[in-house]
Amino acid sequence: MAYSSDVTAAQWKMLESLLLLPSKRGPKHGNDLRHVVDAMLYISHTGCQWRFQPEEFGPWTRVWSQFRRWSRNDTWARVLAALHATSRTALGREESLPSMVVIDTHLARGASNGGVTFHNQGGPYGRTNGAKRIVCVDVTGLPLSVRVVPASTSEAKTVEVLLEDIKRTGTDQRLELVLVDRGTAESAAKRLSARFNYEVRRVGWDEPPRNEHGAKVFRPIRHAWRVEVAHGHLVRRRRLARCFENTVASATGWLHVASINEVLRVLS
Repeated sequence: MAYSSDVTAAQWKMLESLLLLPSKRGPKHGNDLRHVVDAMLYISHTGCQWRFQPEEFGPWTRVWSQFRRWSRNDTWARVLAALHATSRTALGREESLPSMVVIDTHLARGASNGGVTFHNQGGPYGRTNGAKRIVCVDVTGLPLSVRVVPASTSEAKTVEVLLEDIKRTGTDQRLELVLVDRGTAESAAKRLSARFNYEVRRVGWDEPPRNEHGAKVFRPIRHAWRVEVAHGHLVRRRRLARCFENTVASATGWLHVASINEVLRVLS
């Protein structure tokens, strides 16, 4: 049975070369790897538990073990970076790597499946127990790099963590400007600019925009609104409705799966 969450033939052609890297042990799942990826996308879209995965995808333990492996060895980050470069070319950008990115976080309420989790208190007044999802987008609005951290992580630290990821994947070669919100202190922005050798600029309204009657009105911040839209698209996946994961690696893995799916959707 085919599901609407399954990758198409064109999408799989893009993914296959990125996932099937040469190995001394040979392909882990042979010709069934596409079914393994389809199972992950199904879980991402529906939010079902591993053990409730449809039988058509094979044993849930096989899919879980591959997801766990890719979440721990940076495969997801590498695939997302490669697909993002392809998407920029497809969308008419002259360069495959961005010169400007926007970074922002979204606080997700935690939900434990039992056992110890990485969730902790954070958000306004530290009242929300959960995790922070960090997303970096360029002018296309598509995710370039993502990460999940405990909710108590400061805004400056989340920016630093993601910039380290971007540097590790080599997607910062043309980077000149990083836009962050005012949760990052001015002193922290200067420190990060000096460390990474590109400008980290705080953006936001000094005073809330108001209309002629003095009432507050919504006015998007130039370029920065793109990352808010990206967060909105990603949480449409039921698996991201809350943070159901017990480890940072697993939570980041599901955020990567949703981001890769979003880029594939635009490419197709």
